Amino acid sequence: MRQISSLLQGLARSLSVGRERRGDGGAGGEGKAAAPAVLRSSGTVWGEGSETFAAVCSRRGEKGTNQDCSIVWEGFGCQEDTIFCGIFDGHGPWGHYVAKAVRDSLPASLLCHWQEALALASLIDDGEKKRLGDCRFDLWEQSYAAACAAVDDELRRSRRLDAVYSGCTALSAVKQGDLLVVANVGDSRAVLATAADSDGGGASALAAVQLTVDFKPNLPQEKERIKRCNGQVYCHADEPGLYRVWGPGRDSPGLAMSRAFGDYSVKDYGVISAPEVTQRRITSRDQFVILATDGVWDVLSNEEAVQIVAGTPERGKAAKRLVECAVRAWRRRRRGIAVDDCSAICLFFHSPPS
Repeated sequence: MRQISSLLQGLARSLSVGRERRGDGGAGGEGKAAAPAVLRSSGTVWGEGSETFAAVCSRRGEKGTNQDCSIVWEGFGCQEDTIFCGIFDGHGPWGHYVAKAVRDSLPASLLCHWQEALALASLIDDGEKKRLGDCRFDLWEQSYAAACAAVDDELRRSRRLDAVYSGCTALSAVKQGDLLVVANVGDSRAVLATAADSDGGGASALAAVQLTVDFKPNLPQEKERIKRCNGQVYCHADEPGLYRVWGPGRDSPGLAMSRAFGDYSVKDYGVISAPEVTQRRITSRDQFVILATDGVWDVLSNEEAVQIVAGTPERGKAAKRLVECAVRAWRRRRRGIAVDDCSAICLFFHSPPS
């Protein structure tokens, strides 16, 4: 097993090196088909020989450094039908560094654990495979749990980053053929746009389906876990409705989400990095999925976001238009409050109609 693990870690490292060599330039899909198309900043990615299309945009708010970052990896794991999308929202004094560290580590760690799980699954005899059926989601779920634990542990032991009072959320999705796997750590959100009736097509005919839970501390199951670990959940008088996690008998650190990477000052008090992993089978009715940080969802509803993306004539500008609309909504609906960083990935499933 150790030999398999070492081999697959080497594969993940080689893919990561290939990714770095491509740099932060625009869209992938150029050069040799064997090279994975990876986008680490704003722009677009076209799938090689597929209908997959991703648009990405991130905009700094009014609080200082942009602590959001993202990655789109087309051809994930050297699989032509597989794409990885991830969006990360840092917080705290070192949040932007933590977010980038998780962005750089999570995809390779996930790939390594998935390859290990796949290798083990291949040892199962045909009769058992038939009984189990399609176990792809189970493999991804196990791999995500192991990868997130490994990344958080690596971050804790890092001597380069101080993640005691800093951390980041992580929302990612893997689309493999018709299977969409979504993993969420924190309060970013994934929303699916699907045809509301048999006609499909137009923006007005699309329904918004929320695929993730915003892990806020006041959610009953999250609050219960935090209290069991002697943590506290409450909001200050000058922040009505904004619940935070506090250490026992301390007025710190005041974390506004219940799951995150880093934030080791409250990890003993119920804050976890375990992801919630869900799946969906993509059909012809499902058009696209939006992955966005809380800066977008704080001011736009799921339905508004879907209408904005669906109503953008050029797919390559969909994420940018969504972020721009969120920034305008902040200034219109939350006057006097500093605009948060806003980032989004729009992953389209099918070719646009001619």
